[in-house]
Amino acid sequence: MSADTHPTHEEHVVRGMLAAMGAFFMFTVMNVFAKLLSDNHSIVEIAFYRNLIACLPFLFLVFVLGKRDILVIRSKPSLVSLRALLGAVSLVTTFWAFSLMPMAETTVLLFTSSLFIPMLGVFFLGEKVGRYRWSAVVVGFMGVVVMAGPTGQLSALGVTVAIAAAAMHATLQIVLRYLGRFERPETVTFYFMVIGTVITALPLPFVAVMPTLAEIPLLLGVGLSGALAQLLLSTAFRHAPAAIVTVFNYSGIVWATLFGWLIWNDWPLPEVLIGAAIVIASNALIVWRESRVGRITGARVRAKF
Repeated sequence: MSADTHPTHEEHVVRGMLAAMGAFFMFTVMNVFAKLLSDNHSIVEIAFYRNLIACLPFLFLVFVLGKRDILVIRSKPSLVSLRALLGAVSLVTTFWAFSLMPMAETTVLLFTSSLFIPMLGVFFLGEKVGRYRWSAVVVGFMGVVVMAGPTGQLSALGVTVAIAAAAMHATLQIVLRYLGRFERPETVTFYFMVIGTVITALPLPFVAVMPTLAEIPLLLGVGLSGALAQLLLSTAFRHAPAAIVTVFNYSGIVWATLFGWLIWNDWPLPEVLIGAAIVIASNALIVWRESRVGRITGARVRAKF
């Protein structure tokens, strides 16, 4: 491509796909840092550092580069605040789930957020859900039962927390799907970071532990990897359709399995692999059906983080 020509549509899509791959890799790295830190630090404290450090680029944009329009809430301040509150709780529950279970298993259980979306869409947005998606929801939760199975290999508390986090992710997607009609994504994300930092700071006097020198890079890493993931995700949505970006979410299971094996020597048992395949297949069917009716937007992925 010469210097005086613009990128083609295909080149934009490829850039978006590469950015999406990088984003979901960095989200996995963030969860790895959080899991490593959870041995000695409160989950709330880890969430605080993640929000605080990830918030710094936004503060730079607003107060140094003068992008004050990010601060403007157009019409839904209460919903923007609700999104921030739900986001903070969602982040804490997600980190908690990773602290309780291996990386791969937790990642798959978080994919069940897509199974909750049809149910929430019916009740809160009045959306119609056909038999294919209802069938996918039922089969998907059967996959969870297979994963959790009678062997007792997975922590009952861990499974419960992961499913709760997935339900929270789904709720956020519904809120963001509605908010997207009124507010800019940058504005919603900015207030999530700021309010989330304040919320997770409140318990710190009771739970915070002074980090060691060896832990400081991990604390910086959990925030920087989260911030970089958000930046790459925004880049992905600028260059590629949301339906394509969403597909790369599933690359997270590859990275999670790899990190789990390399760092903790964890490898999923056969029943976990079978259940994971069922969950991912059901999830993919729902994503495919929603993309056909035009409901796949950037909110679907941004809500998770």
